[in-house]
Amino acid sequence: MANTPDDKITIPSLQARKATGPRIVCLTAYDYPTAKILDEAGVDLILVGDSLGMVVLGYENTVPVTMDEMIHHTRAVTRAVRRALVVGDMPYFSFHLSTDETIRNASRFLKEAGAAAVKIEGASAKRLKLVEAMVEAEIPVMGHVGLTPQSIHHLGRYRVRGTAVEGARRIVDDAVHLEKAGAFAIVLESMPVEVAAEVTRAVRIPTIGIGAGLACDGQVLVLHDMLGFSTGYLPKFVRKYADVHGVIAGAARAYAADVREGRFPDDATSYHLKPEVAAELAPKKSASRKGRTPK
Repeated sequence: MANTPDDKITIPSLQARKATGPRIVCLTAYDYPTAKILDEAGVDLILVGDSLGMVVLGYENTVPVTMDEMIHHTRAVTRAVRRALVVGDMPYFSFHLSTDETIRNASRFLKEAGAAAVKIEGASAKRLKLVEAMVEAEIPVMGHVGLTPQSIHHLGRYRVRGTAVEGARRIVDDAVHLEKAGAFAIVLESMPVEVAAEVTRAVRIPTIGIGAGLACDGQVLVLHDMLGFSTGYLPKFVRKYADVHGVIAGAARAYAADVREGRFPDDATSYHLKPEVAAELAPKKSASRKGRTPK
């Protein structure tokens, strides 16, 4: 049965959407007020993505993002959320050294930050073993195939993946292997719609598309991109639903003009003493002193 707007989203209820619908709505969030708005708006899945490095922290890419930064922002999000499922993104080099360290880092998202699951990029043989180990440790894992932004130095630039037959088949195989390793869902990023459709048919777990077409079981966008709150490059797959950048810039200019011209603060935005208190506070006129010559 599909969730009603007030039902708490769980991994089983999310997986049931594969067969019953409706499509899964996912957005990123990195702070308390934004997460609260998204949760109240009925977003099903909130991803605390390492995209925060670029849209919040000002990094050139996602590689510099640390575990402590991810935990800090995930905590803020989970404090706000009552309904949505919160997933924390495993940042670069948090799962590259050993299985023990990977499990220790992943567990921090659940134990310290209150997330319900983690997301991990890639599907190499080593990565699949890590997914199996995390699932064995009772840490729910979301996979991520196609374009994997943490590989930017290897890739050279962000580009669509799976445009040739060999690459397309590899993406499908990667998704199937992630399902077998225990992933409960998979993000499909920047790939032809036909490839994403084949992945969605090939696996029994939900697929969440970002630049992967309509055949996916759900969709995710970086919040700052879809709000027009990003001043950087926007991929073709982003649809802007607002112009928050313009709203903030306009408000800042109006505020600056009011301050410079003395229109803010005005009487309505100022505090006042009661008249009798103001009278007591006013400076007293000193009595004239007769017979004394002013200097």
